[in-house]
Amino acid sequence: MELKRELDSLVTQMHSSGIRYEEAVREFRRQYLREVLIANRGNQCKAAEEMGMHRNTLSRAMAELGLSLAEVRASLKRPPRSERPVFSAVRSGLRQG
Repeated sequence: MELKRELDSLVTQMHSSGIRYEEAVREFRRQYLREVLIANRGNQCKAAEEMGMHRNTLSRAMAELGLSLAEVRASLKRPPRSERPVFSAVRSGLRQG
C-alpha cells in the first residue's frame, strides 16, 4: 500500500506541475529501464528477460528514450577512494584482529 500512496502522490505532483501525459510516460519508462539495467549490471539480455521483452525491443526502447549503456555503467562504478565512506568501527576492528 505504501507504493500506491507514493505513486498517487507522484502523479498528483506531476499533474499539478503541468507535466503532460506523454512526458510522464516517457520519464517513467526511462527510469524503469535504467533501474532494471542497473540491477542487472548493464546486461541487456538479462534485463530484457526480467522485463519479459526481447533484447532488441529493449535496445530500441533505450534508443527512443535516449538511454545509453555508458550512462548505466557510469552509475555502477565505485567512487574513488577519496569519496568512499570510512567507518571508524570497521577500521578499528581491522587493526585489532
